Amino acid sequence: MPDWLTNIIGQDLSDGLAYITNGKHLMWYASFRFTIFAGLFGAFCALIFGLLGAIMLNSNFFLFRLIGAAYANVVRGVPDVLFFLFFPLAFEQGVEYFLAKSNCSADELAANIGNWPPCPDAQWFLGTNEYLILASVSLGIVYGAFCANVIHGAMKSVNKGQLEAAKAYGMKPMQVMLRVHIPQMWIYALPGLSNIWMLLVKATSLLSLLQIADIVLWADRLGAPNYLKQVGLVHPDWRWKYYLVLFLFYILVTFLSERAFAYLRKKTGKGMVDEAVL
Repeated sequence: MPDWLTNIIGQDLSDGLAYITNGKHLMWYASFRFTIFAGLFGAFCALIFGLLGAIMLNSNFFLFRLIGAAYANVVRGVPDVLFFLFFPLAFEQGVEYFLAKSNCSADELAANIGNWPPCPDAQWFLGTNEYLILASVSLGIVYGAFCANVIHGAMKSVNKGQLEAAKAYGMKPMQVMLRVHIPQMWIYALPGLSNIWMLLVKATSLLSLLQIADIVLWADRLGAPNYLKQVGLVHPDWRWKYYLVLFLFYILVTFLSERAFAYLRKKTGKGMVDEAVL
């Protein structure tokens, strides 16, 4: 810190500011982007999967209803941490399997039985960005099943008279779905979707399981007892302090999310009858 700033704020505060602005802490602050990206992109994927699942559940075709029910019920029953680990690794090895089929010779396959991948050309190297995208899609698939159930119920709550009126005006079934049914159902779906969003945000703390240097992993590293040969003990176990920062961060996200969903409910409630808004 500059001497003039140290003279103003004092030596202790100056040392504290220097410590929390060193390189490792700046990397911790930068890692918040991973959590924010996983939450937003995961929510986008969950909404897409949820809409598709709900449309299948409301379909007149038995096969579509069966697929939608299987997705909504089976995926919801799998622990999210298990699916979170399974999907990225299964996808990675699935890609390597097809690479091995096309790039590995018969001799290499025979010589490397039991090893994976069976040849260097079948190795698919994934970095943080690739794992982050796969993790976000995993969150989308898991919480999309919950969204499908919520949206399915919301679509059932839309006044059937409005749908029949749209058909009477000559709209085709797809037009009724996209222009009347789905726009009308949001007011019923948003309360449930807000809960799913909060569950998804909390699940972003699992990113470190895929070796992504996210806010949880950095908090654990920075808060652990730190020893340097030159100065001895830099600080004792401070992990609770870093976890407290994460606690406040998620509280802030919760507050902002509630405000955002309140705004969305107000916007989607315009033009609806009072009973529907309530």
